[in-house]
Amino acid sequence: MNLAGRKPNIAIVGATGLVGSTFIKVLEERKFPYEKAYLMASSKSAGNTVAFDGKDYVIEELNEHSFDKDIDIALFSAGGGTSAKFAPIAAEHGVIVVDNSSQWRMDPNVPLVVPEVNPDAAFDNKGIIANPNCSTIQAVVPLKPLYDKYGIKRIVYSTYQAVAGSGIKGIRDLEEGLKGNDINIAYPHPIANNCLPHIDVFEDNGYTKEEMKMINETHKILGDDNIAVTATTVRVPVFTSHSESINVEFEEDFSDIQEIKDLIGSFPGIILRDDPANNVYPLAREATGTDEVYVGRIRRDFSVGSGINFWCVADNVRKGAATNAIQIAELLIKGQK
Repeated sequence: MNLAGRKPNIAIVGATGLVGSTFIKVLEERKFPYEKAYLMASSKSAGNTVAFDGKDYVIEELNEHSFDKDIDIALFSAGGGTSAKFAPIAAEHGVIVVDNSSQWRMDPNVPLVVPEVNPDAAFDNKGIIANPNCSTIQAVVPLKPLYDKYGIKRIVYSTYQAVAGSGIKGIRDLEEGLKGNDINIAYPHPIANNCLPHIDVFEDNGYTKEEMKMINETHKILGDDNIAVTATTVRVPVFTSHSESINVEFEEDFSDIQEIKDLIGSFPGIILRDDPANNVYPLAREATGTDEVYVGRIRRDFSVGSGINFWCVADNVRKGAATNAIQIAELLIKGQK
């Protein structure tokens, strides 16, 4: 479907969840052009009223007939099971689904898109486009210009991920824990005053599913399975915005560290915060509520022939989920160059 230059009819699936409500906020803020909007959720939320763009919408129950209407783009954030069932139904009706779950990310027939990194992939879709994992999205934005100029041999990810990545349950665990109530709904241990090296389930190889997502999605988005990637992902007692320490070993050398800073700082979607002498570096509190990826503490890694370390922060609910999906929708209505 060619949506270039059109005002599409849109659907928000999972409209009452954490990411769904952020879809609404970001669509309003970015003045996304649309003709009609339909807000959908499970039977639990059906019938509730949600304000969007100055109008009250009644939440519709998502079912097999939800896409019988004239819908062009559907933003999904309702979990993998819901996406597995309903995204193909939507696609069969000519809808382009931008899905925030992990259901379709590694499907070879589904593009995995970060608009600053691989925008053209969005147009090679068969009705479903996958939104990457939040921790992967913010990492590949600064990695892209580095990959293009120097080539990348190896990446080591260490993440410090906010509880908002676990949705409303994770936020509640931290809120209650800070009050002295160790109520573990989202996590196996209390998160308040704690760090949990455990995001998603452990796999047979000793990595968690979250760690393997970062490894596999990096390969797919950059289009290079030869990059050696490893990851350790940690949940920390921060409400919103993921922080990441990223170590990169290049194929080719660079002349000086300022060259790297200039390259990263001039790339779309990045805000450079790199003045450690004045305590300027990316902070979760600064990134929260914004759509950019913040990068700083860029320095040479002296342990390898050509490598760097840097610190990377972004709002995981916005750039790591809702905003990235909406940027994909914006690509679709803008059209290819």
